[in-house]
Amino acid sequence: MRDIGSAGGHRSSPGTPLRGRVAVVTGAARGVGEALAQRLSAAGMLVALLGREEETLRRAAASLPNRNIYVEADVTDHAALEDAARHVDNELGPASVVVANAGIAGGGPFTRTAADLWQRVIDVNLVGSANTARAFLPQLTHTHGYFLQIASTAAFGSAPMMSAYCASKAGAESFAQALRGEVEPDGITVGIAYLHWTGTAMIAGIDEHPVLQALRRNQPRFARRVHTPAQVADWLTTGITHRAHHIYAPPWLRWCQPLRPLFPTVVARITRRELRTRSHTELAADVTVLGAGGLADWNSYLSRKNL
Repeated sequence: MRDIGSAGGHRSSPGTPLRGRVAVVTGAARGVGEALAQRLSAAGMLVALLGREEETLRRAAASLPNRNIYVEADVTDHAALEDAARHVDNELGPASVVVANAGIAGGGPFTRTAADLWQRVIDVNLVGSANTARAFLPQLTHTHGYFLQIASTAAFGSAPMMSAYCASKAGAESFAQALRGEVEPDGITVGIAYLHWTGTAMIAGIDEHPVLQALRRNQPRFARRVHTPAQVADWLTTGITHRAHHIYAPPWLRWCQPLRPLFPTVVARITRRELRTRSHTELAADVTVLGAGGLADWNSYLSRKNL
């Protein structure tokens, strides 16, 4: 097993490790999930797209070059994921690759963020990943497959005003590390992907978010680059092909691992300076769900809650 990310710009070619096998991608309606579904399908995989927005999901599935299915499912609903797993097995066969990609983010001060919004971020990003693993592990055991947890550099150094997102991604990383030791005797490999700035709807308003804007402004120039979902999907596909324990997108992130103990102090200093320049009223105005996918999930959650 090896880490993926030692060489920038590497692109794997479609090959026998993936061709003809079944992949499941959650959060596949848009962004990285949609781009990864495209890349895996182009590599010859039969792809099952799972997500919340049925019409958007249908369009994403219709654009794939290879056989696929799509299933509207909420990753926080264990029963719905069990049904989705049965549907995948019946229509495509048992999954060899499962990517826990579904995720949302909320920004704003912890004390001003509604408790149910904070909880929803944790439920989708952390509990949803565990639900995904629980539903598909029987298939991965059968195929000696690969489970990929999509994490983030938010797990490296937690940013104020993003407490739920950072906690959920750190938790998802820890969950995947614990799961790895449990399932490797069954022939299942667990990978963790660390994503940095990626050009999805989630960061579309980054320049209006005070802490994220400050953190990005204080990073080295090369670290500020926003990568396209297609480029990130290429890195992820390379890692999936090699059943990597760690995937870094972009590749230079691998060199940040030894520096992780320093990040909380650096982040705290930057954000402390930034937050001192803003009033509580300004900060309260920044409480929001980030991105179209997150808004769709949140609005659906509120609709069900109010029934």
